Amino acid sequence: MTVPTIVLKYGGTSVATAERWQRILERAAALAPTHRVWITISALAGVSNRLDAGVDAAVAGEVEPTLTAVRDAHETLADALGLTDDERAGMRGLLQDLRDLLSGIALVREASPRLRARVMSFGELASTALGIAVLRRAGLDAVRVDARDLLTTADSPDLPDATRLLDARVDPRHDPAAADALAGSARVVLTQGFLARTPDGHTALLGRGGSDTSAALFAALVGAERLEIWTDVHGLFTTDPRALPGARLLRRVRYREARELAAMGAKVLHPRCLDPVAPQGIPVEIRNTLDPDGPVTRIGPDGDDEPAVLAVVARRGIPLLTVRTLAMWGAPGFLAKAFEVLARCGISVDLVATSQSAVSVTLDHVPDGLDGAPMTRALRELTALGEVDVLPDRAVVSIVGRSIRAVLPTLGKSFGAFAEKQIHLVTASSEDLDLSFVVDPDEAPRLLRDLHGRLFGTGHTAPWLGPSWGRLTRPEEDATPAPRWWRARRDHLLELVADAQPRYVVDLGTVRDRAEALRDRLPHVGARFYAMKANAEPAILRTVVAAGMGLECVSANELRHAREAVGPEVPILFTPNFCPVDEYRAAFETGAEVTVDGPDVLRLAPEVFRGRPIALRLDPGLGLGHHEKVRTAGARQKFGHPMDALAEMKAVADGIGATVVGLHAHVGSGVLDPNPWSDTARTLLRAREVFDAVQWVDVGGGLGVVERAGQDPLDLDAMDRALAEVEGLGDVELRIEPGRYLVSEAGVLLLPVTQVRKKGGVTFVGCAAGMNALIRPALYGAWHGIHNLTRLDDAPGEPVDVVGPICETGDILGRGRHLPTTHPGDVLLVENAGAYGVVMASRYNLRTPPEQVVLEPQ
Repeated sequence: MTVPTIVLKYGGTSVATAERWQRILERAAALAPTHRVWITISALAGVSNRLDAGVDAAVAGEVEPTLTAVRDAHETLADALGLTDDERAGMRGLLQDLRDLLSGIALVREASPRLRARVMSFGELASTALGIAVLRRAGLDAVRVDARDLLTTADSPDLPDATRLLDARVDPRHDPAAADALAGSARVVLTQGFLARTPDGHTALLGRGGSDTSAALFAALVGAERLEIWTDVHGLFTTDPRALPGARLLRRVRYREARELAAMGAKVLHPRCLDPVAPQGIPVEIRNTLDPDGPVTRIGPDGDDEPAVLAVVARRGIPLLTVRTLAMWGAPGFLAKAFEVLARCGISVDLVATSQSAVSVTLDHVPDGLDGAPMTRALRELTALGEVDVLPDRAVVSIVGRSIRAVLPTLGKSFGAFAEKQIHLVTASSEDLDLSFVVDPDEAPRLLRDLHGRLFGTGHTAPWLGPSWGRLTRPEEDATPAPRWWRARRDHLLELVADAQPRYVVDLGTVRDRAEALRDRLPHVGARFYAMKANAEPAILRTVVAAGMGLECVSANELRHAREAVGPEVPILFTPNFCPVDEYRAAFETGAEVTVDGPDVLRLAPEVFRGRPIALRLDPGLGLGHHEKVRTAGARQKFGHPMDALAEMKAVADGIGATVVGLHAHVGSGVLDPNPWSDTARTLLRAREVFDAVQWVDVGGGLGVVERAGQDPLDLDAMDRALAEVEGLGDVELRIEPGRYLVSEAGVLLLPVTQVRKKGGVTFVGCAAGMNALIRPALYGAWHGIHNLTRLDDAPGEPVDVVGPICETGDILGRGRHLPTTHPGDVLLVENAGAYGVVMASRYNLRTPPEQVVLEPQ
């Protein structure tokens, strides 16, 4: 065609609802009069994960749950779009093909990378099968093109199939005629991201996140005027905006800077997607689907030259491999031998550091993971060169910018953030684009927050910096679902702190509503127990018990407190960890059901457990949650008994006549994905093969709550559907034990403002209490919405740092918050303070913790 082309890329969340498709239609219709519009889309949100897991399920003989989930996702969207049966025919035909393929896998009980690639391709094929109907129904001259007819992989056939077919590479080419041959004269072209074809005709995938790369390859192919990547943020930010809402938008960056940001952890952009467009100088714009007219990040050949720090980013789950030998010193070709081993095994290297007797590298890609055959082979061959160590789960924190060595004096002031942190490796980019630090995974969130505050603190300006994520999304208005109970009771709350003393306030009506929602929307859960460590206020305990819940305790003192509050008849679970043996005895005496973490305590005090029914806490092996310190599963965590040692537990329990009647697991807190509890249930049910007297399984708590803008609330209906799909429950009771979900939003912390002062361009708002009252921001890097309750409806002013009176540099409740102009005597309100607030408060600096006031339901 003679008209210019603009390539649009939309990810899974951008094509998952009818409202999002309306945005796509509006953009295509606006561009089509003057341009050809080439649209590249992903699978519907969550479908690729379902298909990937579905392959493993099919190997185990399960096909229907995957088919049901994938079918329901597409049929639900088609219903919302109002598509007819004829318009759904292509999608339904694909689903029938998927059924045949998964059934074949279930029959032979194995799946090669070739079969996995074919299964996972159905996500994009099905989304475009629906998408083309949407475009044509809107009156657009549209055609659907199979991406595999234009993108051919270029990987060596000697590479492992897992790399060649599941993480393939395609060489970019400029060939508009090839595109025209398939697209014809259509003004709108719809095609799939993520997919390509090998030279011998097999489906290949471009790796997770590969749809960005697909769009860039198409932009290069057609010689596009520009590439627009539509996602759920406005562009690249100075750090992850969902972790730190004070992150600033980067208005413009050059290709090499954006590539480094993506490679070092900026997840909004795939690292490979800039290589195809850079040689042709095709600009890339990152745009927000939810704010189509808002600011963007523009990536191109031109930009600012001034040396500067652009971002602080992190990657997690990075293996660190070290080879040590004195034979390395002065030996020519040693590094070549080590890297040749990794290359033969298809393992790619990222960061490298050497000394006279050792070389350390981080591994960017390991086919089949650290336990797979390629890594096993590599370790065997590397051992011939020297002593080999592997740290499997590290984090890389990177300071990314332009001419980093020229800004070392500025960086030097920020390095105090690394005090008392174990740093395994430090490297500098050969292109002078970044400094990277390999650290322990639980240190990364705090380091990220601290470094960002030091480098991009309040008052930092530069022409390439745009507004903060917080300003763009107005978190002070939208951080939690409206209406919020405390708005209606504002006058009463202000009266409660008229004496200028900080206080916690809890609304029992909100607690009751949350408890009833769990009862009504999770019908497949047989019993619910409130984890009272979240907030042990007696009125809260009585409220949840009135809603049909039991209580979960972790100490003898909690047991006594619970019985005093709710009486002797309420069911109680006792799930301690490394507690004194006498506490187990006390739990039995109070009528609680007792959980142990393994056989050791049975050996230690057999007389306490002899002849008793007990429960066993298991470690599923994978922790989840909003921070490393709330993830409670995994080899390095102190909780639970390993799944591969069940026989030992069985033998010890049988030896003293104890019977395991319950199985328990808890993988972490703050989880918003509705699926982990069903996965945990399946894991626990596998243990029934050893413990045949099991009467109940407890999948733990950890149900997350919305904390800040951009988060979707936990879908309880989806969680219940996932639990309903768990096979093998039969007469086994399914239990959960939520805590924070019930009380977090019900509680606020009221903080009278003591002082307001400026220093070094930063405005500090000081409060009557800080980390002594609410330690979560300092301990977890937790985000809590903060409002000026006194001036609630005033316009926000310049950003401020909200701090407390404690003699610690970590006494910061929030950085860069856009509050109205605040004065001493005003009252700040901290949201989501009902859980792990008053119960974790301390008398540090001999300050009295805030009291907690309970409000009855209105």
